[in-house]
Amino acid sequence: MDMYRELSSLCAELGFRAKTLYALSNSISRHYRTKETAKRSGGVRKLRIPDPLLKNVQRRIKDRLLAQEGISPYAHAYRSGASTKKNAQGHTGKDMVMKLDIQSFFDNITFAQVKERAFPEERYSEACRILLTILCYDEERLPQGAPTSPLICNIVMKDFDEKLGSWCAERNVTYTRYCDDMTFSGSFDADEVRRMTEELLKKEGFFLNAKKTKVIYRSGRQTVTGLTVNDTVSVPLPFRKKIRSEIWYIRRFGLASHVLHTGIGDPDAYLRNLLGRINYVLSVTRTKEFTEYRKYLKKLIRTRNEKGGRHGSL
Repeated sequence: MDMYRELSSLCAELGFRAKTLYALSNSISRHYRTKETAKRSGGVRKLRIPDPLLKNVQRRIKDRLLAQEGISPYAHAYRSGASTKKNAQGHTGKDMVMKLDIQSFFDNITFAQVKERAFPEERYSEACRILLTILCYDEERLPQGAPTSPLICNIVMKDFDEKLGSWCAERNVTYTRYCDDMTFSGSFDADEVRRMTEELLKKEGFFLNAKKTKVIYRSGRQTVTGLTVNDTVSVPLPFRKKIRSEIWYIRRFGLASHVLHTGIGDPDAYLRNLLGRINYVLSVTRTKEFTEYRKYLKKLIRTRNEKGGRHGSL
């Protein structure tokens, strides 16, 4: 593993001059813009989007420095080959599924945690550690929207994941974490697992979001990161039924009529969205039905492009 005791070696690795890195660090907040997006659960998520220069620096930090740090096998987001399907697979066919959520996850990751864990003293001089942490931090929180933040989350949570994962394994409980969503499955005492999770989280400076705690038995629809896991991993039936309905209406009445009836603003954006949802279903379970839907939709999009995007019926 590479060592960075001198600023010159760090600059050589990142491909940026020291003058550029220090200029960014001295006015870091000026290099972000704020973007607000709606949360599925309600409320607004505040994103801090870095400008092109800072984003390029952060990408180099992520790819050339942070990628060398290990993360826990219990972390299933923000890693090579990660997917919601892989996160859900270990929880299929279980008597009980419990889902816990970390409250204000990104906001509660501290400057000290980033410096100590993402840029450990074994690899970096103190000056390099401080500089790198400043380049990845903003307004007293880890910025959602920076390319470095997702991987830093996993690095910061490594010890927590391994402690909780080992404790769960001793009790035959399956544990995974997908960003701030923690899932447990098996036959276990839900209160005991929740208390242990809460205790370990508090040691790291985090808290549970009590409103998002869910315990689901096999008699109910067990979902993990949006996927049903009662018997096999699959996209929930209501999601698939909606796609079936939309395809049927387009085929039966034509795209123009469907667009007019539903009040869809941009038909081309709608078709891309529908194709994305079909691809999502196929990424989880490949079926003949949805493969045909994708083939049909691609042909429809191609035909519209050839005709200049005119509304047409089939």
